Amino acid sequence: MNQSTASNFITQKQSYAGHGGRRGRQTWKLDGLRVFGVVSLLSIGVVTAEKALAQIVDDPKTPSLEEIVVTAELRDTPWLLQPSSTSIMDASQIRERTAIHLENLLQLAPNVNLAGGSNRARFYQIRGVGERSQFVDPLNPSVGLLIDGIDFSGLGSGASLFDIEQVEILRGPQGTLHGANALAGLINMRSAAPESEFAARLQSTVGDYGRRELGLSMTGPLGGDKLLARASAFTHRSDGFMDNGFLNQSDTNARDETVLRGRLKWLPSTQQSIDLTLTHIDIDNGYDAFSLDNTRTTLSDMPGNDRQQSDALGIHYSFSGSRFLTEIMASAATTDTDYSYDEDWSFVGIAPELEYSSFDRYLRQRDSYSAQLRISSSESISTSAGDLNWTTGLYALNDDESLQREYTYLAEDFRSRFTASTLAAYGQLDLALTQDWTLSAGLRLASRSMEYDDSNGVASEPDNTLWGGKLSLQYASDSLGMLYASLSRGYRAGGVNPGILAFPDDDPAISDSLTNLRFFDEELLYNFEIGQKGQFFDGRLQSALTLFYMDRSDQQVRGSVVIPRDDGSTAFVDYTANAASGYNLGLEWELRAAATESLEVYLSTGLLRARFDEYTNADGRDLEDREQAHAPSYQFAAGLQWRPSKHWQTDLQWEGRDSFYFSDRHDEESGSYTLLHLRVAYERENWELALWGRNLLDEDYFTRGFGSFGNDPRKGYVTEAYLQFADPRQVGLSLELQL
Repeated sequence: MNQSTASNFITQKQSYAGHGGRRGRQTWKLDGLRVFGVVSLLSIGVVTAEKALAQIVDDPKTPSLEEIVVTAELRDTPWLLQPSSTSIMDASQIRERTAIHLENLLQLAPNVNLAGGSNRARFYQIRGVGERSQFVDPLNPSVGLLIDGIDFSGLGSGASLFDIEQVEILRGPQGTLHGANALAGLINMRSAAPESEFAARLQSTVGDYGRRELGLSMTGPLGGDKLLARASAFTHRSDGFMDNGFLNQSDTNARDETVLRGRLKWLPSTQQSIDLTLTHIDIDNGYDAFSLDNTRTTLSDMPGNDRQQSDALGIHYSFSGSRFLTEIMASAATTDTDYSYDEDWSFVGIAPELEYSSFDRYLRQRDSYSAQLRISSSESISTSAGDLNWTTGLYALNDDESLQREYTYLAEDFRSRFTASTLAAYGQLDLALTQDWTLSAGLRLASRSMEYDDSNGVASEPDNTLWGGKLSLQYASDSLGMLYASLSRGYRAGGVNPGILAFPDDDPAISDSLTNLRFFDEELLYNFEIGQKGQFFDGRLQSALTLFYMDRSDQQVRGSVVIPRDDGSTAFVDYTANAASGYNLGLEWELRAAATESLEVYLSTGLLRARFDEYTNADGRDLEDREQAHAPSYQFAAGLQWRPSKHWQTDLQWEGRDSFYFSDRHDEESGSYTLLHLRVAYERENWELALWGRNLLDEDYFTRGFGSFGNDPRKGYVTEAYLQFADPRQVGLSLELQL
């Protein structure tokens, strides 16, 4: 794509013509810095890299880039041969970004976003699709999160990155691979495996805002080469980035996070392996993130918490026979979360004649159990149409979630229970039509049964029969790499809106339009992709380009309605509705190059146009052609790694994204931003010392926002916008020892 084409794409982004949309802008205007960040990356990236590499193509000292393997697929697949848009981040990239949590890493992946409303991001969006929060209602996640094969979808607070070997972000519906929890895509985190030789790593970090970290990992054999083990422990402490002016404290939004992992690998024979994974997550974070004055100083007299405690067990048995590869996988996980906040964001006495004081707390327990049988061909089967490989499997998942809500305005605690049982069968065929052409087809059939009941007398048992799949055709070219086209179908189950069901039909607080929102239907998504992946100049340049179009029908949209209280303040009732339809189209491009022996560069960008075709929300607003929430029209990341000598390394990273709507209910926007990060490291044979800084220009940007919301009694509860700040500038020093 040349500069003119990219410019035409992004300037087509028109403002929403309704009340307050885009603050009256009729065109999308970018300052010169961000124009460079988007358009120039597309127009000059490949040209510059190719020219640089052309000059050194004959230099034997310039190393080739390492081969990347995607492990989230039904079969381990080289990234350059995978007909899908996927971003891969390995342990070295995690270290170079000084990333300790998944939210620190996601900017590297085009068209991936996250939502605040908590201390750590728990919910993610891919190509503009994904949840942003959870309160009373149960959720069917659109973006799956797997950690060592265990499902943590909707529980992103525990996505710690210490001793994680690889993070894979698969964009687009994973209907064959993962089913209902991956309508928009899948994030797969894989920790480092046990090794046959003893090794240990100790990592320690100190930084501003009271930051202190300690991580330890050890691996090696246990009494021979048949049983290998690995254990890791990591703890992170920080005062957070908010001050509480009323309590005179700087740690009411603090972070206190501990993650323990243990892995065993037993090799009873050359054909068999048994992997056992144990995980303990203890997140004890504060939550005091919103200020009536939209500053980093809050006035809450009852700061909340954002806690998560998870214990998980996973087992993976593999038998490699002469004809079949048989795998049996099972997992069990129990998670307790405690999410609470000071609803009034203030203190008693701030405005005695008008004030209210309220505290809201959500205590959840989720038990999740899964089992899977997968059988794959070990060798290709020769057919008249070509060589055939196949995979088939059975999958079962049971989630049991209970909720206790403690709320100032409830006469007694609200309680609910939601269970969802899924049974699925899936299969995939890969047919090599010729040496260059490969046709793949996958299908997944699922039956999902749900039960919901609560203390308001609401009870419902919706069922869904669902199917998804993928069809792809790829061509291997010596000069262009791998070219592919694919069509995939994803789904998300329907459900109930208990917050609406709790009100009788004749309640004056609930409009006729809301009574029609008691239930919502399943959503379907068709994803069309064409793409190219390849490596050039003897492996010194890797490039992946994808164009996609997603057609969404019965699109599930998260909304809320404001209900007035008798004291003049307002409360929210959340719901999920089906928009008539919508579409998401765009581009993802990633490039990495070993420019010289000492210099490696990367560029990535995403362009996105996500709109409603037809949708009228509960307030009666027609949102046709309006942008979907959390769908920035562009984002980019660029960086370089420079090793001027054997012992020194510098990592410079620049990233940014366009403004986006925080919600489909109101018109408040995030604002566009760019960030700059720097890391300078000195390393010897078995140790490394690194000085680093994140958000070096200390730019204010935001991860969550509310509009048309009255919460300040000093102003008579006039409706206005409130924003949650993202992390400010941070600097620190990290020491790592290898044994």
